[in-house]
Amino acid sequence: MTSKQELLKHAEESSLRENPLQFDVGDTVDVHTRILEGDKERVQVFTGVVIARRGGGTRETFTVRRIVAGEGVERTFPIHSPKIAKLEIKRHGKTRRAKLFYLRERVGKKTRLAERRVVVPGTPAADEEMAMVVEEQVEEQVEEQVEEQVDEQVAESETQEGDE
Repeated sequence: MTSKQELLKHAEESSLRENPLQFDVGDTVDVHTRILEGDKERVQVFTGVVIARRGGGTRETFTVRRIVAGEGVERTFPIHSPKIAKLEIKRHGKTRRAKLFYLRERVGKKTRLAERRVVVPGTPAADEEMAMVVEEQVEEQVEEQVEEQVDEQVAESETQEGDE
């Protein structure tokens, strides 16, 4: 017999995104939302800081906060909603909490989060950083080989001096 949880999980799988949104709490994001106005569909962008992520499966949501005309505006989006056209990450914020509700009391520059450096594969910055890492590894290997050769030469010269 299958349990209710297994049945729910099987039913939810059809509603999940094939390529789930990759972001963390503290990231500044642009959420591109599809809006229907009569027969026309347009995309509206909501820019802000992700202050919370909650739930799981099809019920998973995230909350984005921004300041409009001096007033804080928060909007909650379902992660697997087809209404979300795309999600762009503008910057990665450095956080030590899963929920950033303390940002609600802060005003102005105090709402800024320190930026977290992230290497995203496939971007020019990532390619440059990978090239630098590879160069460093090659330099280390060359230095190790040179040290080994020098050690071998020193050992040979010591054995030759000892034989004489």
